[in-house]
Amino acid sequence: MIQGLDHVQVNAPHGHEEDARAFFGAFLGLEELQKPEALRGNGGVWFALPDGRQIHTGVTAAFVPSEKGHVCLFCNDLDAVLVRAEQFGVVCSLDTRLPLRRLYCSDPWGNRTEIVEGRHTQ
Repeated sequence: MIQGLDHVQVNAPHGHEEDARAFFGAFLGLEELQKPEALRGNGGVWFALPDGRQIHTGVTAAFVPSEKGHVCLFCNDLDAVLVRAEQFGVVCSLDTRLPLRRLYCSDPWGNRTEIVEGRHTQ
């Protein structure tokens, strides 16, 4: 039935779009996608991941940051992400509970984001 994951939507407050471009675009280096005309009035921004999947931000009227549920992205050099985070003023915390190297940071609205070096295998 299910073939894979197409996109993830991250909730955000009204007027968040420029902050989304700074975090997902400038900091994480993701390409912004043009939303379909029929959905542009809803607000939000869409970004492409290198593998074809997408991250969408969406306006949530009664926004509350997600401190537990999160997007998990993967990279091949976590140290480079840490250097870039420092350059962009993004606070990160390393999590050493697993053999997999990973960190947590928050998007500009307080939603948790995980970045792993390599991939989760279990």
